[in-house]
Amino acid sequence: PHFTFSRPLGRWLGEQGYDLINGGGSGGMEEVTKAFVEVKERKGIALSVLPSMSSCENSNRRKAYQPAEGYPNAYTDLPIYTHLHLSGPHGRDPASRNHIIVLTAILVIAFPGSAGTCSEIQLAIEYGKPLIVLNPSGDWNEFNYTSATMVQGTEEMINGILRWENTRCKD
Repeated sequence: PHFTFSRPLGRWLGEQGYDLINGGGSGGMEEVTKAFVEVKERKGIALSVLPSMSSCENSNRRKAYQPAEGYPNAYTDLPIYTHLHLSGPHGRDPASRNHIIVLTAILVIAFPGSAGTCSEIQLAIEYGKPLIVLNPSGDWNEFNYTSATMVQGTEEMINGILRWENTRCKD
């Protein structure tokens, strides 16, 4: 869950009045959301785009619809239930909710993770979304020479958000 990064970032985002969108699962998604919703008098909401347990390709499968097990986490304000069942190494596939998450976000922040996070980074680059990648252990070095802003820690991540915000306000 990367507590040293997720908790401070979630709290800071909540204090600044931002909204938060993620996949609504456990680990880092849950921890950043928990810290976000614990902010007293926050203005933003925590949205989670949820995967389906299985494909909804026909009416029989739709009648048996369920979100994937463990979704949404307990800290989600607004769960967005989808029919999209692919994730992880299939996160760039059109049947993955990662497209919705990336396209809805005005700025994408990626933590160290696995194949699902990697696909979100790739999608953010492909869609031309502003992207900050937390890379303290070099897990995401493959993205060093892309449009991503690579950072090593929480303070650098927050400074990247502030620089992006200042640039956005000038446009």
